[in-house]
Amino acid sequence: MSQTIDNAPYTAFHRRLALACSGGPLLDGYILSIVGVALIGMRPDLGLSTAQVSLIGAAALVGMFVGGALFGVLTDRIGREVMYTADLLVMVACSVLSFWVDSVWAIAVLRFVLGMAVAADYPIATSLLAEWLPAKHRGRLLGQQIVAWYAGSVLAYVVGYLFLELAGPGSWRWMLASSTVLCVVFLVIRRGSPESPRWLAANGRVGDAVRVVEKHLGVRVDGRELMPDPAERARRSSGLRLLMTPPYRRRTLFCGLFFLCQVGPLFAMLTFGPQILSSFGMPGGTVMETLGTGLISLVFLLGCYPALRLIDTKGRRPVIVWSFALMTVPLALLGVWPTAPAAVALTALCAYAFLCGGPNVLDWTYPNELFPTEIRATAVGVATSVSRIGAAVGTYLLPLSLTGLGTGPTMLIAAGTTALGLLVCVLWAEETRGTALGAAPAAVRTGTAKTSAVPAQRVAQTARG
Repeated sequence: MSQTIDNAPYTAFHRRLALACSGGPLLDGYILSIVGVALIGMRPDLGLSTAQVSLIGAAALVGMFVGGALFGVLTDRIGREVMYTADLLVMVACSVLSFWVDSVWAIAVLRFVLGMAVAADYPIATSLLAEWLPAKHRGRLLGQQIVAWYAGSVLAYVVGYLFLELAGPGSWRWMLASSTVLCVVFLVIRRGSPESPRWLAANGRVGDAVRVVEKHLGVRVDGRELMPDPAERARRSSGLRLLMTPPYRRRTLFCGLFFLCQVGPLFAMLTFGPQILSSFGMPGGTVMETLGTGLISLVFLLGCYPALRLIDTKGRRPVIVWSFALMTVPLALLGVWPTAPAAVALTALCAYAFLCGGPNVLDWTYPNELFPTEIRATAVGVATSVSRIGAAVGTYLLPLSLTGLGTGPTMLIAAGTTALGLLVCVLWAEETRGTALGAAPAAVRTGTAKTSAVPAQRVAQTARG
C-alpha cells in the first residue's frame, strides 16, 4: 500500500480532500475567536462577572482537551469516514442553539461540546488526509491545515467587527450562531469523501481497500500488497496504552510537549494581544480588540507559508528547532525591556507570530508521520489534548500575570516556556521528510529509529503504515 499511495500522482482528488479536511481547523479558529468579539456585547447583556467570562472562554478549550483523546481512540476503532461527518453535525446543532441561550451555564455547556467536536475533527481529518497523500506532498498539505486555522481566526474578527459596526454589541447571538454557515459549507464539501484504505486494510477489509484505491487513484492494486503487517493487527486494541510503551513513549511526549509549549504563549497572545500592547502604550478600544487582534492572526498565518516550503526542502527537524530558538528572542527582548516603545513591542510580537510558522505547520504533520495506522488518530488526539492544557493555562494566567507580576516577568515566562519547547525539539525531534507513511513506525518496531529521512522508495516493500 505504501508504494501505491506514497508514490501516487497528486490529483484533483487530493486537492478536494485537503480542502474538505481543512474544515476542522478553520472552524476551530473561527469558533475560538468569534467568542472574544461576542463577549463585548454578551458581558453587559447578561451581566457577566470576570469569573463567568473566564468560564465561557475556557469551556471550549476544556472540551477540546476531553474530545481530542476520546475521539482519537474512537476514530481508530470505528474508522475515519463515519466520524468525519458526525462531528460537523454536532457543530451545526451547537451553533444554532447558541442563538437562543440566555444563561452563562448554557453557553458554557454548548462551548464545551463545540470544543469536543472541533478536537474530534483533528484526529479524524488529519489522519484521513495523511493516509491518502503521496509522500512528496504530505508535509505541505498537512501543514496547510494550520493555515486554515488562522484563516478562520482572521475571518472571525472581520465578521465580528462587521456585526458590531452594522448591528451593535447586541448582535452577539448572531456572532455565535454564524459558525453554522461554515459548518454547512463543509458538510457539502465533504460529501463523497472515502474511507482511508490504510484503515480498511488494517481492519481486515482488504477488498474494500482495493476498490477505494482503484476508484479514487485510478490504479489497480493487488490485494496482497494491501495486507497489513500482522503485528499491526495484533496491536489494534492497544490504543492509548500503546502510546506509552517504550517504542512510542518518547514520540508521544515529544508531540504533546512541543505542541503545549507552542500554543501556551500563542493562545495567550491571540486572546490578550490588545491588553499586552496596551501595557506598552498602544491604544485600546473596539477596533484594536477586533481588527487589531485579527491583524496579529494574519501575521501568524503569513508565517506558515515559508515554513511550508522549508519543511520539504530543509526538513522537519531543522525547521522546528530553529523556529523555537528564534521565537524565544522577541519574547526575551520584551521581557528584559518592558518599557520598550509601542512600535518596538508591536514589531517584536509580529516577529514572534511570524516565526511560529515552523511549529504551526508541524503540529499535525509530526504525529501523523511518527505513528502507524492503528494508533495514528489516537496520537493526534492525545497531542491535541495536551496542547489545550497549555492553551487553557496560558489564556487563564496571562491577564493575572500582567496584573500581578507586570509585563516584563510575563514575557520572560513566555520566553521560558518557548525555550522549554526548544529543548524538547533538540532532544527528541526526528526527521521524517521523504519517508513513506509507515517508515518511521517500522523503524521503531525494529529498534532502529533514526533522525534522518528514509526515502519512500526504500521502505515501500516493508512499510505497512
